[in-house]
Amino acid sequence: MGDNDMLLQFSHHMLSTSQTLFTTNNQGGNDETTTMFEYDDSEPCHKSEVKQNAARLLPPLYSLVFISGFLGNLLVVLILINCKKLKSMTDIYLLNLAISDLLFLLTFPFWTHYVANGWVFGDVMCKTVTGLYHVGYFAGNFFTILLTIDRYLAIVHAVFALKARTVTFGVVTSVVTWVLAVVASLPGCVFNDLQWEDSFQACRPSFQPEWRNFHAIMRTILGLVLPLLVMLICYSAILKTLFRCRNERKKHKAVKLIFVIMIIYFLFWAPNNIVLLLSTFPDSFGLNNCRASSQLDQAMQVTETLGWTHCCVNPIIYAFVGEKFRRYLSVFFRKHVAKHLCKQCPVFYRETADRVSSTYTPSTGEQEVSVGF
Repeated sequence: MGDNDMLLQFSHHMLSTSQTLFTTNNQGGNDETTTMFEYDDSEPCHKSEVKQNAARLLPPLYSLVFISGFLGNLLVVLILINCKKLKSMTDIYLLNLAISDLLFLLTFPFWTHYVANGWVFGDVMCKTVTGLYHVGYFAGNFFTILLTIDRYLAIVHAVFALKARTVTFGVVTSVVTWVLAVVASLPGCVFNDLQWEDSFQACRPSFQPEWRNFHAIMRTILGLVLPLLVMLICYSAILKTLFRCRNERKKHKAVKLIFVIMIIYFLFWAPNNIVLLLSTFPDSFGLNNCRASSQLDQAMQVTETLGWTHCCVNPIIYAFVGEKFRRYLSVFFRKHVAKHLCKQCPVFYRETADRVSSTYTPSTGEQEVSVGF
């Protein structure tokens, strides 16, 4: 099977969303993919256009997501550890969100190699890499929920939050969250194994229909419905509190940030979850024909990549948007980057960390989260 076919295989089976198995006939230079199912017209379903689009678009998109997401989240981790010193529960959740995104992104080189050469890393690595992928995915969604609840407590119940939002509580809830993410990822890991398809090995799910349906519904609930429901409830209460705020400038910034977070999350993940349900239950939506199947395949390629891009946006909307975090970023750049690039420039030796940290107090510093982190 050629590289184009494997690109299509990866796009379909990575998240257990396709019901279609592909076989390839390369005799006489022809490269046609046909399904093992026959649709209503009893004709084989050819999807050469889907393969061509995948071969042209997916490799550069995956590379761009990996590079930008890895650098952004790694920078967040370095700033939180070196500059902010993990002084609050918010810092703990931001750190874990960045780690979950990094874990998710670290699987991308394996999938890139898989696209080009088939799976050559063995059955253990097949399950391991797939497991890490799902753990990173679910953990990212769960820590997004925790950050939303954290904002709710800090703004709506500020007095109670002073006692409840401790670093210790943040660490404990983070450990529990990672355990839940591992449990949620087990179906996608356990049912993933090596399968020979013509001349190459594929690392792909082998769900029974019941488990495939369960996994698709679970992903939709945990990856879209639950986060959006928590956001709607918490941010509605936050907005009511902010509208009573006398500082109009901060209120407007906070309201804008809240809507940006919700809209971006919905736009990045809703399309993929919708296509996931349509692909898992095609008969229920009248999509059990060749044309609809091809369109779903193309939609899956686009929406998967869009959803994965959200891990590149997380550092921006959850960290760099905040005024304090931007100041820490400036300090980090001066201290660890610019000073080494230009050792003769005295401006880079100016210490600003004390000035930045002096703006933070246990009672008021975290209230700035109404504007950012």
